[in-house]
Order: sequence, then structure tokens, then C-alpha cells
Amino acid sequence: MEKVRNIKPARSELYDTAAAVVRRLRDEGHRAYFVGGGPRDMVMDIPPEEYDITTSATPEQVSAIFSHTVPVGVSFGVILVLESDFKFEVATFRKDVSYSDGRHPDSVEYSEHERDDVLRRDFTINGMLYDPLREVIIDYVGGMDDLDSGLLRTIGEARERFSEDKLRMMRAVRFGARYGFEIERNTFEA
Repeated sequence: MEKVRNIKPARSELYDTAAAVVRRLRDEGHRAYFVGGGPRDMVMDIPPEEYDITTSATPEQVSAIFSHTVPVGVSFGVILVLESDFKFEVATFRKDVSYSDGRHPDSVEYSEHERDDVLRRDFTINGMLYDPLREVIIDYVGGMDDLDSGLLRTIGEARERFSEDKLRMMRAVRFGARYGFEIERNTFEA
């Protein structure tokens, strides 16, 4: 179930530039949001050091909209957008198809829905979206509740998440230690 919470951002040149990237994508007819660590840090009242952006625009469309881009992960739907003195990873809404190497998806399938993109991510605290034009957090996975409770939990079944990408186990320990969060029982056991 989707939850929404108003969040007034700590304004900075980084935030304003990231919001302008989202606005430009929206002006071109695409949906776009901040995703991952930026929204997590905003909820925790920590100034984000970066903003990743997820969008309905394909990498080719992103490259056509912005004049300074780097195709860092086109096969995974990721384009680096360079604006002012900042770099933003802009990724197309996607679903992971399968993982064979325990680290990277074998392929990705683009999606028309931001919810699909969130459901493929690692932890609930990293699975929230932020709409900088409406100044709201959008949460499909319980990330706000877990942040409020100081709990680290995977999105979906923990063993599956860790078998997809083994680095996620190290990220769990790092997030738990960094924020003093308890690792949820199923996540810890996995």
C-alpha cells in the first residue's frame, strides 16, 4: 500500500539542480523521482550527498533531453547526467529479469511503473521515492515505518535478495552499523 509523507527539503545547489533534472524530464512528458539514498537521508533529516533519479524515460530519451550525458550503464538502463558541477545517475524504471553471477542482473526489462522499479531494490529504507515538485515521499515498501522503527529489512524475500546480489549482505551490515539499526530477523538469518 502506498504511503505519502510531506518532506520539506534542505535546500542546496545540489538539491536544486537535481530537482531541475526531474522537472526537465517531466516537462518532456516523462515521470521522474529521486530514489534510493537521497529520499532515505531526507526522511532521516540528513543532507543527501547525492540524488539518484528514476524515470519512465529510456536511456536514449534521457540522452536526447540533456546535452551532457555519459552512457555508464545503458544495458542496465542507466545514464549519467552532468548538470552544473554535479553528476546524477538517471535510471529507467525497470524490472530485473534474473541473476546468474550473484552480483548483476542478466538483463533488465523496462517498466512503465515506478512501483516496479522500487520493488527490485535492496532494502525498504532505500526503496522510497521523493517527488521534488510536490515535496512528498512516496513509499510502497514500508521504508518510512522501518526508518521510524530503526529497522533494516529487505524488500521481498531476504534470501532471494541476497542471492541476486551478494554485495547486499555487506550493505546490510554497513547500514545497520552506520545508522544503529536492528537488522530484521529474516534479513539477519538470510
